[in-house]
Amino acid sequence: MKTITLNHQEMQIQEDCTLARLLEDKGLNGGGIAAAVNNRVIPRKDWDVTLLNDNDKVTVIRATCGG
Repeated sequence: MKTITLNHQEMQIQEDCTLARLLEDKGLNGGGIAAAVNNRVIPRKDWDVTLLNDNDKVTVIRATCGG
């Protein structure tokens, strides 16, 4: 198991966990989502191949409408 931080919440993930899998498992894989790992934005096309490492900090932002 690896330990990561997702939006300031520490959690355990499997050794082979990708960014795409993490977001899917947390229900965060819909439209309007941006994700960064260690303050580096990861393009959606790379989510499937971005393996998460121990102590990574993942930030997920959901776009909203408003004014």
